[in-house]
Order: sequence, then C-alpha cells, then structure tokens
Amino acid sequence: MKKALILIGCPEAPSQTPLTLYSSYKLTQMGYDVTIAANPAAIKLLEVSDPENHYFHNKLNIEKALDNLTENSYDLLLGFVHKDAAASYFVTFYHILKTKSIALIFEKDADLLEDYVNIVSENTEAEMVVARVFHNPTPLKVKLDKALRD
Repeated sequence: MKKALILIGCPEAPSQTPLTLYSSYKLTQMGYDVTIAANPAAIKLLEVSDPENHYFHNKLNIEKALDNLTENSYDLLLGFVHKDAAASYFVTFYHILKTKSIALIFEKDADLLEDYVNIVSENTEAEMVVARVFHNPTPLKVKLDKALRD
C-alpha cells in the first residue's frame, strides 16, 4: 500500500483543520495509508474533529517524526504552509523523504503568501498549490482536488 504523510503546523489558520481531514479522506480514497505529522495542539484539534477516527488514523509528533524519517519512507508528502516555520518544516521533510511532494501554500496577506511561495520554490521542486485564503477552505480545496487528479 502507498503511504502519504500530511504535514501540518500551527493550528491558527481556521481552514487548516477541515482541509487536513479532507486531504486525509481524499488520499485514503486514492489508496494511501495516511499519517499526519503535527504539533500537539493541531493533533488535539483533529482528534476532536474526528472522534471516531474516520479520516484520521495515524499520527506523529512533528518534532519526533524528524528523528525517524528516512528517504522514501513515504510515497507522497503533502504539507500545509502558512507560516515561516511551516515552510521550513516542509523544506526539511522534503529533503529527508525525497519523494513526490505537494505544498499547500496559503495565507490571507499577499506579501506573506509570496514569501512562502518563494521559500518553497527556491528550496524544493515540489508541486505548489497556492491560494490566498485563511477562513474559507474552498479555494484551496478546489486547487488540491485538481493537483491530486493530475
């Protein structure tokens, strides 16, 4: 079975939690065994949002995950990038895993969004799904669906 790692960071952005669950659902439907790497606060939000574990099965602490990652231990890296730290984590995981990667880059501020796009594009060859969003997950969802179809 193919394995996917969804990388999420700080849960400040309201659209991140529903998009994480949606991404997990979509990837599971595509035949991936999905693991989510996140900080403890983001994990708690996901656990409350999916109490019966329909979409959220495997979880890793984002810090501890770094110690155990190896090249090609996942077939897909899907990373949420909406802060400098998230961009750094994505770049780090990208270079460790050396696998197909998609960066979901979003932010409400256009200048910050451009900064995050530049960080990812200058340091990886990952596919980028970019939208100027914060509260409304729909534009990013639509673009993610297209990226997963391609």
